[in-house]
Amino acid sequence: MTLVEPVVGGLVPPEPVGGPVGDPATAQVERPVLVQLRGPRDGGSGAERPAAPRAPGPGVDLEIAIPAYNEALRLPETLRRTVDFLRDQPWSSRVVVVDNGSSDGTADVVRAFRAATDEAATDTAVPVELVGCARPGKGAAVRRALLRSRARFVGFFDADLATPVETLCTVMGHLEAGAVAVVGSRYAPGARLVQHQPTTRRLGGAAFRAVSRSVVPGVHDTQCGFKFFDRAALVPALVSCRTTGFAFDVELLRHLQNAGAEILEVPVAWSHADGSSFSPLRDGVSAFRAVLQFQRVAAGRVS
Repeated sequence: MTLVEPVVGGLVPPEPVGGPVGDPATAQVERPVLVQLRGPRDGGSGAERPAAPRAPGPGVDLEIAIPAYNEALRLPETLRRTVDFLRDQPWSSRVVVVDNGSSDGTADVVRAFRAATDEAATDTAVPVELVGCARPGKGAAVRRALLRSRARFVGFFDADLATPVETLCTVMGHLEAGAVAVVGSRYAPGARLVQHQPTTRRLGGAAFRAVSRSVVPGVHDTQCGFKFFDRAALVPALVSCRTTGFAFDVELLRHLQNAGAEILEVPVAWSHADGSSFSPLRDGVSAFRAVLQFQRVAAGRVS
């Protein structure tokens, strides 16, 4: 395991949506962890390519997907903070919200935000697009958005902004320096948990990390919802993914490692936010089953 110094900017402590912004100086992190693992390319993709979606907009440097299931309350502030930040950066960006079958008006919120920003459009405007995904699951939503992108760099983060959007300064520095996969980590050296999860979620997360280690060795945190990639290197791994739920992150990182990719973990200042659509019983059990299946495949017991 190789340690690499951060290259750009610092991280600021995240805020719950609608909460106060903290002092950026208090959230400096120490060192991202570079996991260098090489192995044979995974041979059995078997995944069907999705039907061609509507053509995306012109290429940009960075395209961010935000999977959203019933996120009407959080999205206005998340989109405002994201667009305000991206507008001041030296790279061009686009934000794509993937409505994953919401029933609370999530799509209407995005349309209203886009209409308001279109009226005030300037040369530095950051486009916001809305994409639908009828197939349920975070993995399905993320996969749909990233496969349609034309951007040089692509990635996703959660609608609650548990990892602050300012982390992109560090992420983009590593990507532009040649990194293939840069993922946020709550457990790599230098990370901070600003606001902890409830006890049951913490215990479940610890068990999930223990199971995931044999599938994605060396990665401290597969589930932090803040992951970015070089698109050209990502697409083969993304096409091979079959998982549609919360184990999607594990499978995606596994395919990247099997292809010889380097995974760079950036320690983050992370805050738990209430109101997640994640169900420990429904989604947690399903994710555990998927990762156990990945274990069996990795051990060569299942073709």
